[in-house]
Order: sequence, then structure tokens, then C-alpha cells
Amino acid sequence: QVQLVESGGGSVQPGGSLTLSCVGSGTVFSIYDMGWYRRPPGEQRERVADITSEDITIYEDSVKGRFTISRDNAKNAVYLQMNDLKPEDTGIYYCNAYLLLAGVPVNYWGQGIQVTVSA
Repeated sequence: QVQLVESGGGSVQPGGSLTLSCVGSGTVFSIYDMGWYRRPPGEQRERVADITSEDITIYEDSVKGRFTISRDNAKNAVYLQMNDLKPEDTGIYYCNAYLLLAGVPVNYWGQGIQVTVSA
């Protein structure tokens, strides 16, 4: 059974930092593109950052220069370092693993973890 488990969320004041971790099991994640998504309160889920299997990183405009995504394939893990956090970064953050397998998309999601930024 494939699983993704997030950790590292919590509450922080504006300007603070958090690091989210996501550890996978049940498959070899080194061949997957990995990403972080978030669902702000009352809004739809949105992409935050991706890191491909070739370590190419992509960021949503509002987090560029503040967030850094990285991965450790030996640990089946992906991380999101979040600095200079703003109230609008508040939401449930989800880890994602994506692979196009013989033309068929394969997606795995974590259960989500809360990040709250407030004074």
C-alpha cells in the first residue's frame, strides 16, 4: 500500500519559518515528480511547489524566494522549507507524488497537515 505522510506543520507568527516533511512508503518515489499543494480556508487546492524526478523545481509565484522544495530519494522524502511566512500562507498542505505511467497518470496524496500563520 502506497502512503505519503506529512509532518512539521503548526502555528507560527508572520515572518516565521516552518519546514514540512513528507515521507513515502510502498513504492520507489525517486521516479515520481513530487510536490506540495495547499488548500486555503474556503478556497480550492492550489499548487505550491513541484520537484521533478530530475530535480527541476517549479514554484507558485506568491512563494518564490520564500519557499524551497527539496527531496531525498534515499529516504523517499520531500521537504518544503517555508520562510517569511504570511497570513495568506495559511491552509492545509498536502504532499503529492505524480507519475505518468504508460500514458496513465498515477497520483498519490498525503492526508494533509495544517499550517496557520497569524499574529
